[in-house]
Amino acid sequence: MTTETKPRVRWGILSTANIATKVAGAIHLARNADLVAVASRTEARATAWAQEHNVRTAYGTYDALLADASLDVIYIPLPPSLHAEWTIKAAEHGKHVLCEKPLAASADEAVAMADACRQNGVQLMDGVMWVHHERTAQMKRKLTDGTLGKLRRVTAAFTFNWDTIPAGNIRAMKEFAGGSLGDLGYYCVRAILWAYEEMPTQVFATARYKVGVDFNLAGILWFGDERIATLDCGFDTALRKWFEVAGTRASIVCDDFTVPVSEDAARFWVHGPDGNERNTVDGCIQEVKMIERFSQIVQSGNLEAQWSDVAVNTTRICDALLESHRRGEIVKL
Repeated sequence: MTTETKPRVRWGILSTANIATKVAGAIHLARNADLVAVASRTEARATAWAQEHNVRTAYGTYDALLADASLDVIYIPLPPSLHAEWTIKAAEHGKHVLCEKPLAASADEAVAMADACRQNGVQLMDGVMWVHHERTAQMKRKLTDGTLGKLRRVTAAFTFNWDTIPAGNIRAMKEFAGGSLGDLGYYCVRAILWAYEEMPTQVFATARYKVGVDFNLAGILWFGDERIATLDCGFDTALRKWFEVAGTRASIVCDDFTVPVSEDAARFWVHGPDGNERNTVDGCIQEVKMIERFSQIVQSGNLEAQWSDVAVNTTRICDALLESHRRGEIVKL
């Protein structure tokens, strides 16, 4: 029996956070998934959200959602400081887990989450949507087919500007593990790992703190074979969400890698000695692709360790960057 003919994977959402609305829509659109239940801290909030988003079952506690034996997967869009607790609980209930990024508040927590999922035979993946876009696969082919030559440098940036820090926004709250690196730079680190497919040997970072969290950060990552990467992220610069992967012959530039400007036609460029080549990928919704990919793993019964591995490694690098800023020196990995 193929995954296309297997029963649809049954999803529950743990929390009615804002990002849950986007993911709920993707689950409804996915060909192999059903959104069955949602939980909030109060039954009234859960019920209202369920009615608005066409969800059959609403729970007034997170534990009640995890106890629902009909569910296969739990999506966790809680603040980062709560990811470890509820991912581990979900795994202990035998639920596969799609957890929002950053995966955890620290590398130690990320390792504990991955260990719990592995020990309980369930899949763990972080919610980095852009890696599931068809454009990403097409760009990757350019990195591996010789188009760029030998890879030398990755440069990535993700910023937006808060003129005034919104009150109560978890991105700017230390107690919820907020900060620009976890919220924005996590995507840049993932882009670097996606391009090089190995951990850096050492990193250096400098950051500016405001309201107790890193408000902006710039980092350098060194890799073997004469390769390097740089990133910057922050809440104090105009919207930027781009990366460049440069080799000895040419480079790829994607100016909207985290979220394409258009779902109808996602773009990237190859810059080479003969000019610029514009590439487009039509009709792909990355959130839906992520849900379908995760559901395919569940349907197949074959867990894919690379998803938890790269999420843990991303968190390890973020920890090292913050440690480098605190110490004011290069940190080796």
